[in-house]
Amino acid sequence: MRFTPASIALAVLLTTVSSAGLTQRPDAQISPLSIEWQQAGVAARQAGNYAAANDALETALAVDPRNRSAYIEMAEVARAQGLQGKAIRLYREALLLDPNDVNALVGQGEAMVEKGAIAKARENLAQAQSACKSDCAAVGKLAAAIQKGPPATVLSAKEGVTVVPKAPETETP
Repeated sequence: MRFTPASIALAVLLTTVSSAGLTQRPDAQISPLSIEWQQAGVAARQAGNYAAANDALETALAVDPRNRSAYIEMAEVARAQGLQGKAIRLYREALLLDPNDVNALVGQGEAMVEKGAIAKARENLAQAQSACKSDCAAVGKLAAAIQKGPPATVLSAKEGVTVVPKAPETETP
């Protein structure tokens, strides 16, 4: 009789712990609501509305943070805005979910080339080549981008700027 409260508490604990595992989704199954938001983000990006695309994709990731495709789409939006550093970070988030995602590897490599990090892009190329099982056109695209090199930056002087000389300071006694 003295063990009855302890055995009841242990039985309740085991029932709760074992039933918690039954309600979780498998890692490969993404929430349909997250996929809908992702598709809305893709449509907004293709229409050129990057703010709406970002909002929709962030909502998709808030609904299901395992949506690797949403990370890749957000990275594409960042690259379209000229934010290569942010794009590289977002591709890294996608690669944490699946280190062999060829699209994320190629996208991150292209962003690195645009930023000027050719050595890191070559590492991504090697990893993408080893991970690519079929349809390796994207890997060839990354190899061509590395061969071409980073985009040239154009520095231009402002024309028509007049410099007004500063009056010498005088000391007052």
